[in-house]
Amino acid sequence: MSISKKAHPDACTQELVAACRAEIPALTDRLISEIFTENPEWTDYSRVPRADLVDGCRRYVTRILDRLGAPTTAFDDDVAASIGRRRAEQGVPLEAMLRTFRLGGRIVWEVLLDRADDLAPGEIRAAGTALWAVIDGLSTSLVTSYRNTELEQLRSDERRRHALIEDLLAGRGNDTTFAARAARELNLPAGSDYLVVVACDAGEAMHTGTEAALAAVGIRSVWHDRVDSTVGLIAVERHDVASVLRRIEPHVRGRAGASPTVGGLAQVGTAHGWALLTLQTLPEDATGLVPLHQRFQHALLLRSTDVTDMLVAHTLGPVLALPAAERTTLLDTLAAWLAHDCSAAHAAIRLHCHRNTVINRLHRVSTLLGRPLEGQRSYVELSLALAALDLDRTAERA
Repeated sequence: MSISKKAHPDACTQELVAACRAEIPALTDRLISEIFTENPEWTDYSRVPRADLVDGCRRYVTRILDRLGAPTTAFDDDVAASIGRRRAEQGVPLEAMLRTFRLGGRIVWEVLLDRADDLAPGEIRAAGTALWAVIDGLSTSLVTSYRNTELEQLRSDERRRHALIEDLLAGRGNDTTFAARAARELNLPAGSDYLVVVACDAGEAMHTGTEAALAAVGIRSVWHDRVDSTVGLIAVERHDVASVLRRIEPHVRGRAGASPTVGGLAQVGTAHGWALLTLQTLPEDATGLVPLHQRFQHALLLRSTDVTDMLVAHTLGPVLALPAAERTTLLDTLAAWLAHDCSAAHAAIRLHCHRNTVINRLHRVSTLLGRPLEGQRSYVELSLALAALDLDRTAERA
């Protein structure tokens, strides 16, 4: 075909496009061929059915000619966007898509040149400029649609992941079919022992990248952000529990409670309850990771608040009735004495006072309570009552 040199450059381009429309089937076949022959490692379409790929290539080269025949400054193109969305859903790398778009542009350009023997250099340049502007516009639409689809998939994956974790925490792991699916989708071992960590902080409860950091040392876990806390499911597998806790500790920003280990995903809901209970025993200003076994006294008291209230009133009632300053002094002295194996000398060092001062304060407590402070039963009851007061102060600050 001969194109008149006197035609306007845009008119020349449109005439070339019109002449090439009959070549669309051949252009499609050529693009398909080059996808798999020219650096095929860059164009991985193994996930795309052949008919789907052919259809996409045909639509793409047709769109190049459509846009070239009707120039526009718009960068949003529904055909390129639909191709980008479809390939993102199929998992085709974006780099492969962009390379295919460039290949398609080159093929169309070569066909245009074959039909432009009579065009002046300026007209050829105008056609080339218009073509690559079209390719740039289509590529922009492709990239935008592809990345939006990836983001939608990521959000969908996160929602599914969070739903699976929430279901496990709610006890659905008792369903063996569900537990197997959750293990598969969360990349967790189905048969491992597990422990659960619940972390809480005014800001970010755990350092970013905790899951990846644990994976780097062979510990599999998933971490789930809630409105007021972060929950971690940690597979113990072959690891020592104490070493797993030591690995988690540096990643805790605020305070965190850890459950004992449980057998499999079926018991994760129970472990979650224990981790929450541990967290509830910790003062609001506490930091670090605390396992339940270090807070057994406080956990027992929390589980039976009515009995706890009676224990405190029965054990420390007369001391609690004193004015605040004296009450605080006597309770602090009693706590220091119990904490130091009932040694007045050691308690005095802790309290920065004389040993005789400690003895006098303890005598005052004994007189108020009407009972000796020594003896196993007294030690247990006084320790539990003081622990209950700690819980009350924690609840007041919260």
